[in-house]
Amino acid sequence: MEPFVLKSPREDDPALFMLESWNTSQTITAGFTGRQGGASQAPYNSLNCAFHVSDDSTDVINNRLTMVESLGYSLDAWTCGEQVHSNHIETVYESDMGRGNRDRSSAFQNTDGLLTDVPGLLLTSFYADCVPLYFYDHTKQVVGLAHAGWKGTVSGIASNMVDRMKQEYGSDIADIRAAIGPSIGSCCYEVDDKVMSQVYELERGSKDSNLYSPSWYQNKDSGKSMLNLKEMNRHIMMEAGILPTHIECTTWCTSCRNDLFFSYRKDGGVTGRMASWIGIK
Repeated sequence: MEPFVLKSPREDDPALFMLESWNTSQTITAGFTGRQGGASQAPYNSLNCAFHVSDDSTDVINNRLTMVESLGYSLDAWTCGEQVHSNHIETVYESDMGRGNRDRSSAFQNTDGLLTDVPGLLLTSFYADCVPLYFYDHTKQVVGLAHAGWKGTVSGIASNMVDRMKQEYGSDIADIRAAIGPSIGSCCYEVDDKVMSQVYELERGSKDSNLYSPSWYQNKDSGKSMLNLKEMNRHIMMEAGILPTHIECTTWCTSCRNDLFFSYRKDGGVTGRMASWIGIK
């Protein structure tokens, strides 16, 4: 069953894909925006949530307001990083609430992962094909969010998040739930030898390469490969100790469903960005 369910089907409403099973807990909110229901003009139409794509900043702020108000939050809760495809994670404290909500300069710099135990704070990050990773320790009431493109994936941002949850908050691996959100699928993600050389290196370093590699990629006669970032991150989570039954993975492909999502590849490199979010209520 698809874990991310569209809850805003009308075109004039913000498109919100809720992580259904987590939201029913009444203790956290988690999900992913689509591309419909915002104020931005082409080529960022319409619910672009990121400043760095050169959209009108007033439209971006209005889009963020529309999204958070639909969730019952204020824009003051919105907290984000300036992403650089790294594996760097920042712990977010109450004093950090609102960083990056109205401009890029106040965001956590050079950061692709955020972690907090502060209620009322909304962690967010931005996507147009990369993989959103969600983490939740229901015992310690800790949540994490990570942005994983191919660089973040091979550099282990998923396992870094697990390590930080254990170090910072004393999380027990048995209590950590994870989810993998809408992103480009292996059906559409063709990569070259530059990328695959690092994938092979990660594969060689895994605890059981026979278990991990077959579902990661499919080599083509052209010398290119079709890469499955979702499956790579799922196995990295498993190798970090998260139980397979505690990992939910989307079936949505942002490139296949370009009507619902921004896709950097499908849109030719000029497009808006979706936002992932997670927060403790």
